[in-house]
Amino acid sequence: MLEQIDVTKKMTKDVYDEKMESLIIKMGELQRKCKECGIPVILLFDGIDAAGKGFMINKTIQFLDPRGFKVYTTGKESEDEKMRPYMWRFFTKTPEKGRIHIFDQSWYKGAFDGKISEKAVNDFEKMLTDDGVLIIKLFLLISKKTQKKRLDNLLASEDTKWRVTKSDLKNNKDYDQVVSRYDEIIVHTDKSYSPWTIVEATDKNYASCKIASVLVERMEEAVKRAENGSKPVQSEGESVDDSFRNGILNGIDLSKTLTREEYRKKRKELQKRLGVLHNKMYLQRVPVVLAFEGWDAGGKGGAIKRLTQAMDPRGYEVVPIASPNDIERAHHYLWRFWEKFPKAGHMAIFDRTWYGRVLVERIEGFATEEEWKRAYNEINNMEEQLVESGCIVLKFWMHVDKDEQERRFRDRENTPEKQWKITDEDWRNRAKWDEYEKAVDEMVLRTSTTGAPWIIVEANSKYYARIKVLETVIEALEKRLK
Repeated sequence: MLEQIDVTKKMTKDVYDEKMESLIIKMGELQRKCKECGIPVILLFDGIDAAGKGFMINKTIQFLDPRGFKVYTTGKESEDEKMRPYMWRFFTKTPEKGRIHIFDQSWYKGAFDGKISEKAVNDFEKMLTDDGVLIIKLFLLISKKTQKKRLDNLLASEDTKWRVTKSDLKNNKDYDQVVSRYDEIIVHTDKSYSPWTIVEATDKNYASCKIASVLVERMEEAVKRAENGSKPVQSEGESVDDSFRNGILNGIDLSKTLTREEYRKKRKELQKRLGVLHNKMYLQRVPVVLAFEGWDAGGKGGAIKRLTQAMDPRGYEVVPIASPNDIERAHHYLWRFWEKFPKAGHMAIFDRTWYGRVLVERIEGFATEEEWKRAYNEINNMEEQLVESGCIVLKFWMHVDKDEQERRFRDRENTPEKQWKITDEDWRNRAKWDEYEKAVDEMVLRTSTTGAPWIIVEANSKYYARIKVLETVIEALEKRLK
């Protein structure tokens, strides 16, 4: 999940000043309203070492009434704290109604170090939010290169080198492992009642402004809920300023391509390898789930066809997913997918998936906001069960740009044997491209896990896309079957 995020986002001083002018006023108003409504607020600053947590806390509190907040630094446990249950030092620092408590690091350091389980963290946060506490969790993310540069700058000065610990240097060296561990924690603790916000923290103007925007959004929502008698507040699920979205699709290079000759040569070689691996998969009783999502005309069917051409049809099933029928609607929405998961040694290939809950059902209003927000955690739990049972789970998003999609739509309309592929619904969905793009970005961010990753397939070139899918599946099978 974290590796999908573009941390290089920047904001000029002029844009920062313009956006912050209104945000500062709103933050002050909302702090007062939270006090009037008796809403306690916990603001957590966590993230990668040297990401700027202290700096961002200082920037944020400048816009708040100092009489209404308190900042806690909770890095190293004191001797007294070591003699008590781990959560004692945090529970005793929770705010009274109407106040804001800000944590520079939090109980998530304990989760990272294995001192407390992720379940215990979820139980703690659920207990607090059930009692009316607003928890805002910020994870500041920078690249390994930026982290190294910042640590080197601190070490170069006598005044700041004391701030760099051996642990900081080790974590930079082991950056990938550290990020992977935080990735697991965030996925398991990203709940609808206490969601994470990932802050791209390379540029301080951008990060500070995004944090202010998130505070305004969450506090405004909490105040509306309090004034509404604690009933859910229906919204579009969008941030105050869309420029702060963790855009994933926008950073994909769609210019990648292959010639017809390159494609044919690679396809033949890869399909031969896949056929051998499919037999080994059966013999070693390894189940596989391949999930295909993507834009209409993104090439899902073509990629699936090139996979199945190489395999014994007795060992796989292609599962096309349409709107649920009456029987399926009478069950939990995940029921019909559990029905199709493969037994050991077999492969299930889903053409559209359970992610319809957070895509089409979200956009078209077939699921309530509460339902689709809850679905991220439900889906992660389901996929985790598959992985823990020994199943390989790969999820492909077939990505094309808007111009390429229109070209393919027109081609289908003008080719008699392809006209069945294009419907009025395809054009209606296209009109909501921006809404779907936001939903896809959030879907990938919240559900791409180590065990069940999303693979974004650059599909403007059908040849390139089909080869990438084949290579990805083969790599996963070879890794497992070694």
